[in-house]
Amino acid sequence: MKLIAMIVSIILPLVPLMLHAQGHAGHGASPAPAVVGKPKAAAPQTKAPSQGQQPEQAVQEAPQVEIAPELQQRIGVKTVAVAVKPFQKTIRTVGRIEIDERNQATVNTKIEGWIEKLYVDYTGRYVKKGEPLAEIFSPELLATQQEFINTKKWAGKQTIPTTQAGHDHGVKEDTPEPVSVMKQMLEKDATVTLEAARQRLRLWDISEKQIKRIEETGQPVRTLTLYSPVSGYITQKMAIQGMKVMPGEKLFDVADLSHIWIVADIYEYELSAVRVGQPVKITLSYFPGQEWASRIDFIYPVFSAETRTAKVRLTLPNPGGALKPQMFTNVEIRIDMGRKLMIPDSAVMDTGKGQVVYVDRGNGFFEPREIRTGLRADGAVEVLRGLKVGEKVASSANFLIDSEAQLKGVKPLSNPK
Repeated sequence: MKLIAMIVSIILPLVPLMLHAQGHAGHGASPAPAVVGKPKAAAPQTKAPSQGQQPEQAVQEAPQVEIAPELQQRIGVKTVAVAVKPFQKTIRTVGRIEIDERNQATVNTKIEGWIEKLYVDYTGRYVKKGEPLAEIFSPELLATQQEFINTKKWAGKQTIPTTQAGHDHGVKEDTPEPVSVMKQMLEKDATVTLEAARQRLRLWDISEKQIKRIEETGQPVRTLTLYSPVSGYITQKMAIQGMKVMPGEKLFDVADLSHIWIVADIYEYELSAVRVGQPVKITLSYFPGQEWASRIDFIYPVFSAETRTAKVRLTLPNPGGALKPQMFTNVEIRIDMGRKLMIPDSAVMDTGKGQVVYVDRGNGFFEPREIRTGLRADGAVEVLRGLKVGEKVASSANFLIDSEAQLKGVKPLSNPK
């Protein structure tokens, strides 16, 4: 044991010297054959970025996901070419038939009285312009007519014969005679008074024909007849037989339904595309298979805060009266938006952060690409950025392509040009 301890104590201090000498000897040794046969992989070489190009974009390559042609056929992949096409936006909404306010009239009276006779006794009846509606008895009107008759008689009596009294007293002929002057004054006063009474009757809606008859017969008209101012339907009737009426009280509403209005609601996000004069197609469930054509003639200036809609108005002929107020209609407005770069709406996938399409690069490879979209209508969407004319995008089964891309970690490049 003592011998072994002595040997260890001698060898142990020599170990560092031996290791140091071995390290120096290794500097001149050749590399191992295995290392010589497998050189290190070279670092990827990138071209210098051109003027205006970002360094990050210079090293990025378009990501792609491979879908074999046989698999594309099985899952139903279809592609469509990006093209510039005419873009039409269709707005579909609901309208309501209203009475044309320009063809509506109200019948009332300007005197106090009682309805003595009623010619129109129910709502909805059709009347022609000038047709009698009711007769009103008014003591005040009767007294005014009697005053007019008396004034007429008095005016007719103001025909004082010219006397020669002035000549008998030696008055010169060129001097006005007092009797002649008085006659002219009385005739003038009678004419003015008669015209004032006649004007009062006119203001109470007594017709010229009735006034002429009063002058000729010398008999007052017992009742005032109210006539319809327009041809149309009685939409409201407040008059009742024997009812007392006051000046300005509404008795009838008459509406001409030969033309009607259709008032439709347009949502806020669609209002910017609506213009006066745009063509409109109208249909009713009441008339299946029948269509009417019209144009927008007015956009109401008031906006509804509750429904977030504005109203537009259309005018439509209604010769047969088939279209009735308060009916609902289907309104379709087709708007020409010009020519746009278009792809099917089904080709666009919304990721929550943007819109992505899969561009067909050929040989079973698809490139995910972010795009910027614009208007949408009738299953198509406008492309503002990210695609060019002639490129093909997957329009069906693109969600399966997207699932494959997600499994392989393939993501589209950001900020497409």
